[in-house]
Amino acid sequence: MAKLVFGMNQSLDGYVDHMAFAPSAELFRHFIQEAEKQTGSLYGRRIYEIMRYWDNEHPEWDADERAFADAWRKQPKWVVSHSRPPVGPNASLLDGDLERAIRKLRADYDGEIEVAGPNLAQSLTELRLIDEYRIYLHPVVLGQGTPYFAGPLPALRLVTHDRIAGDVIRLTYVPG
Repeated sequence: MAKLVFGMNQSLDGYVDHMAFAPSAELFRHFIQEAEKQTGSLYGRRIYEIMRYWDNEHPEWDADERAFADAWRKQPKWVVSHSRPPVGPNASLLDGDLERAIRKLRADYDGEIEVAGPNLAQSLTELRLIDEYRIYLHPVVLGQGTPYFAGPLPALRLVTHDRIAGDVIRLTYVPG
């Protein structure tokens, strides 16, 4: 059975914003390794549209960017959206009953499925379907933006913490 993991970069004050701060080269290489190991990715529409950037080749990419794009393209991607946007290669829309679709997905696959997008994560948290939360905590204060937790904070238990790259700490929580 697959394990659903919600992990994102977060500021000290609890916000996620890929435009406000980017991962260092060392942290980016960590994310490449994570993507290579993942069974697949589950996206909300907005974050999927951002990630579609990796579908196309860009001549200015360095070796790490090409490695991430290769890993991302290989894995299946599932997109949850009411607006039914067009999806790219190796991606499909999940529609209908969200809980039923996610339970089937978990039953049909093994390994880790990344959950991306705070709103989708909140819906899955309410359904008690997320198995692990990974916060990549950056020493940045944004003061505003999209919060990591889109709704009430779920009851969580810290299971591990480690320094990933430079001054970024990964906090790993499970529902508890």
